[in-house]
Amino acid sequence: MTPEGCIADALDRVRAGGPVLRLGVAVSGGGDSMALLLLARDWCAKHGAGLYAATVDHGLRADAAQEARFVQGSCAEMNLPHRILAWNATPEGNVQDAARRARYDLLADWARTERLDAVLLGHTADDQAETFLMRLARGSGVDGLSAMRDDWRDRGVRWMRPLLPVARAALQEVLTMRGQGWVDDPSNDDPSYDRVKMRRALQDLPQIGLTRGRLTDTAHRMSLARDALSWLAHDAARRLAEVKGGDVKFALPGFSELPDETRHRLLAHAINYVSSTPYRPRYDALRSLEAEVMAGQTRTLQGCLVSRGPDRFVIGRELRAVESVASRPGALWDHRWIMDAPRHSDVAGLQVRALGDGIHFCKDWRSSGLARNTLMTTPALWQDDRLIAAPLAGFGDIYLLIRAPVVEDFLSTILSH
Repeated sequence: MTPEGCIADALDRVRAGGPVLRLGVAVSGGGDSMALLLLARDWCAKHGAGLYAATVDHGLRADAAQEARFVQGSCAEMNLPHRILAWNATPEGNVQDAARRARYDLLADWARTERLDAVLLGHTADDQAETFLMRLARGSGVDGLSAMRDDWRDRGVRWMRPLLPVARAALQEVLTMRGQGWVDDPSNDDPSYDRVKMRRALQDLPQIGLTRGRLTDTAHRMSLARDALSWLAHDAARRLAEVKGGDVKFALPGFSELPDETRHRLLAHAINYVSSTPYRPRYDALRSLEAEVMAGQTRTLQGCLVSRGPDRFVIGRELRAVESVASRPGALWDHRWIMDAPRHSDVAGLQVRALGDGIHFCKDWRSSGLARNTLMTTPALWQDDRLIAAPLAGFGDIYLLIRAPVVEDFLSTILSH
């Protein structure tokens, strides 16, 4: 399919749900995103939609600001509105991962502000093949080797990658034919980056039959396998899982009798759900944890406390992971809970924090039927060091707890990719 055909096909899917009036495109200035900008402009002109462009300046390279201004100038020549979204944080740890998250956060804020129907991203078939090789080299399983998403919702925004079937070379032809320049990111030639290594390897792999098309086809078949495995895991969870006090509990012995793949998939989803983290634990760590917990030990992983009882395998929140988490009453706490203040109370100075050692003030906590370590990780209302309410521990009115984790929330995560 031609690049123009791919754009039309993707946006026809959006139009099936209603008119496309305001379309966004993320443009870095590289060849892929500049071609996407031109193609999206053509489509919008034909269908009477407004086109809005944005560039994220992570500030990680000296040339980043200049590249953003290049896009801004190109959009001005096309009479297109454009915004530069600056990331001013100083990340620690995995800088590239933090930058990626920031990029989506900034673009999502922009898209919601502009009331965009969808935001287009410029990933290509080459990106898909490179990603497949990178994950294969890391020993990824079915999920990691599955194709990149081409249409999904996140952060209240619809995202699309309409050019995933298109080769990078085809997009550069579009730019050349139209006389449109683009920016070459110098990091694309830096062999210290894994993606550059894979890009170079792709030049030789066709000699043994591993063409770009073969790799992307395999990624799509992996997606089909992932979807089937997810449905099997979802069915098992409906039979075996419950959510109480924020903990995910799997019934034994049913959980231990599941196939390894299904059991590990559910355990990974439960850890992600309880900790509200986006990435699955590494497989070796997950497998070791499961074996140790099944043997009767209690272990922590990714902000979760994992244990087993006589008839339950339990994934709960680790107290240390939430001890410093605080929010105002009525706001989301630890990504899964909302707790309000009593009516007519002065919310000034009130905070929602983990119950923690405040359980000593809850004389009837045992009547809740929840474990002590579970209750200590649930939300409580505090005024400085004074406990105002801890509804799940029987201290204060339960109506203060506006939102709590439920099994339906957990089940929905199993089928979301």
